[in-house]
Amino acid sequence: MNILGILESVNVLNALPVLALNIKGVILATTLVGATGLIIGILLGIAAKKFEVKVDEKVAMVRDLLPGNNCGACGYAGCDAMSEAIASGKAPVNGCPVANSAIHAQIAEVMGTEAKEVDRQVAFVKCAGTCDKSKVKYNYVGIKDCKEAAIVPGGGPKQCTYGCTGYGSCVNVCEFDAIHIVDGIAVVDKEKCTSCGLCIKECPKNLIELVPYKAETKVRCNSKDKGPVVKQGCSIGCIGCKLCEKACQYDAVHVNDNLALIDYSKCTNCGECAKKCPTKVILSELAKNPNKVEAV
Repeated sequence: MNILGILESVNVLNALPVLALNIKGVILATTLVGATGLIIGILLGIAAKKFEVKVDEKVAMVRDLLPGNNCGACGYAGCDAMSEAIASGKAPVNGCPVANSAIHAQIAEVMGTEAKEVDRQVAFVKCAGTCDKSKVKYNYVGIKDCKEAAIVPGGGPKQCTYGCTGYGSCVNVCEFDAIHIVDGIAVVDKEKCTSCGLCIKECPKNLIELVPYKAETKVRCNSKDKGPVVKQGCSIGCIGCKLCEKACQYDAVHVNDNLALIDYSKCTNCGECAKKCPTKVILSELAKNPNKVEAV
């Protein structure tokens, strides 16, 4: 064996204790980390059991049935809060306006009760001031947002300060594609509307309200101005003439603050008020189609 080989053998032998020491260190560290993780896991398990918040089974079941939009239309901060309120009896089983009657019935079954039948409601925009019927005061070049336009002097570019601005703030908040801007005003598709109320909250002019789904006679105006002022800004606005009030045999139409209002609890959708309206601002499906069956 040459001298170089001898030296290499000596170096290897000298390195063995160090290598063994390193291996022991790795094993010890691994064991320590593993044991620490195990202890932490056990402690977390004990803590989870000790501080576990018990969830009412009914809350979870009701939550699974709710649509999950978290729109807040029920008056609670989302579906989780609503499910807790229903389970605790603070909210009715049909309290979610987005859910349909079938879901209400399922929730009632979970709660061991019955869901009262609720007449479906839909949003309605009280304005018919389309581009060809309404007049503008100036060209608006600001942010295309109804709330932003509403704070401009005069309440926006339209001559009628009560009318729909048409910039679609309500469209932006609707989660169901139920409202669109058509010819300068917001129009609701009542077949898609869930009556969640988000568009109502968003409209700065309070133009949107909930009406019965079966209601086919509606006043498409929200102006409180007197007739001559209304005509200056919109050719179809309500002029408060009271002809509709006189034509109604059911005491369902009254003019208050120069504006015709319909009491849907009395309205039979006969369409007589719409026939007498000189500006044709009262919408009546029955007046358009006399053969249609009345929805009483």
